[in-house]
Amino acid sequence: MKASVRKAATPRRRTAIRSNERRSVTQHPRRRILNLAAGAAVLPAVSRIAWGQAYPTRPVRIVAGFPPGGAADLYARLAGQWLSERLGQQFIVENRPGAASNIGIEAVVRASPEGYTLLLFSPAAAINATLYERLNYNFIRDIAPVAGLARAPIVVEVNPSVPAKSVPEFIAYAKANPGQLNMGSAGSGTPLHVAGELFKMMAGINMVHVPYRGSGPMLTGLLGGQVQFAFDGIASSIEYIRAGKLRALAVTATARADVLPDVPTVGEFIPGFEESDWVGLGAPKNTPTAIIAKLNREINAALVDPKVKARLADLGSTPMPLSPADFGRFIAAVTEKWGKVIRAANIKAE
Repeated sequence: MKASVRKAATPRRRTAIRSNERRSVTQHPRRRILNLAAGAAVLPAVSRIAWGQAYPTRPVRIVAGFPPGGAADLYARLAGQWLSERLGQQFIVENRPGAASNIGIEAVVRASPEGYTLLLFSPAAAINATLYERLNYNFIRDIAPVAGLARAPIVVEVNPSVPAKSVPEFIAYAKANPGQLNMGSAGSGTPLHVAGELFKMMAGINMVHVPYRGSGPMLTGLLGGQVQFAFDGIASSIEYIRAGKLRALAVTATARADVLPDVPTVGEFIPGFEESDWVGLGAPKNTPTAIIAKLNREINAALVDPKVKARLADLGSTPMPLSPADFGRFIAAVTEKWGKVIRAANIKAE
């Protein structure tokens, strides 16, 4: 019977074995570290997705840089009511008026980017970027676009004492009386003012700007004949137009307004002229994209809901459904547009 003989390792073989063992010992921890790192890289993405799915878990503030009762406030409350019903948490409107909405914007810029502080904003945010020489924020950099809500045409209107009944007639009348007509506005640098300045530049006419402290006082001046011409939101002027106390010459959107179907657009006479009042939602930069995407989906769902569309129509506006990226591009474009007008007209903040 043969005994089992185990071949003894040669010196060279013993050296190779020890070398392999050392490589195994040194490489194994490295593989573990790489595997752990790969797993850690996945965790934040998973956490962000889960965070977005669970959101919101507590009440959310919608900061509106406008006083209660105005059109912007109504849009904020409409959005807040819809989101509350759909997402099961309260979306509470917090009015922070002042400094052409800058106070409200700055409050949101400084808020924690967790999706629990949102901003309702309007063209004023795009205008302020150029109008104010020093701001404590950069709107495009510091506010993440969430969703567009609605847009509404502005109406070009005159006191009935003005003989012109159309945009071409008014332009001819203004050219025949340079510097003799007063253009009212809701205040220097407001959307209604810069829209009026754009009209003046494109029409080649000269009018004296008379700023008021708000749309209400401006309408009082227009009705009383202290100013003869103005741009205003349809919602606040429609009853005066229907009563014949003001004459609508045109609307500023690309299409005629349903509430004023017989009133043409400015673009029908001045090609390329377009301006709308609009509102949208934003959030502090670095707000998780999953939360922004969720809010965007819910807002866009609201904008096709018949009841919401009917309410927007009551306010003289139409839905403005946009993705966050498209809304961001829109904001950048209007900011550049109004920057050119402000610089050309040398408009200064009050």
